Amino acid sequence: MTKRILHVVSNVANYADQSEPTGLWLSELTHAYHVFAEKGYEQRLVSPKGGVSPLEPRSLKWPLADASVKEWLTNKGRQTLLSTTARPDQIDPADFDAIYFTGGHAVMWDFPDDAGLQRITRDIYERGGIVSSVCHGYCGLLNTKLSDGTLLVAGKRITGYSWLEEVLAGVAGKVPYNAEEEMKRRGALYQKALLPFTTKVVTDGRLVTGQNPQSAKSTAERVVSLL
Repeated sequence: MTKRILHVVSNVANYADQSEPTGLWLSELTHAYHVFAEKGYEQRLVSPKGGVSPLEPRSLKWPLADASVKEWLTNKGRQTLLSTTARPDQIDPADFDAIYFTGGHAVMWDFPDDAGLQRITRDIYERGGIVSSVCHGYCGLLNTKLSDGTLLVAGKRITGYSWLEEVLAGVAGKVPYNAEEEMKRRGALYQKALLPFTTKVVTDGRLVTGQNPQSAKSTAERVVSLL
């Protein structure tokens, strides 16, 4: 049967300062989407509220906007996908083999405490599916508990956008919390690349995480290898 992937994207368009835009870091979606598409997998987008997923402006500029990003920006079909995402209550976890949490600073606000996303993640994982994230997407795993009440990430090797990368990107003073430290507080065994902004993917069983935007393609390829 054809494998099915559920991509999770944000609905948040601004930092706490409403004059400062943020949103989905588009390449973290496009790179993975294209890897899965090459395998013939079916794919769907979901967001906490459904509907439009705003785009992080910085992710749309050269040199970060590669050919895959430009293709999504000019393709009406792709734009429709980004404007008509499903709500969690419209998703049956049994329909999906893997869930993939995209990033962008926006997700720090609407991913961690969304009960619908937690339900989907738990169900996919406990059915033997794959849970994956890239960059800030791991914020969507912070508070997800399994049926026995334990945190999904507790005792698991994991990576995601590091605090050093926040500092170097100049946004450490704008984010609502230190995601790296929050992961460690929950018992996750956080790992990161020796150099910031270089590819790093960590696999722990059926949990696959990538550190930063540079890791999106490799993260998706690791998911494919497990599927």
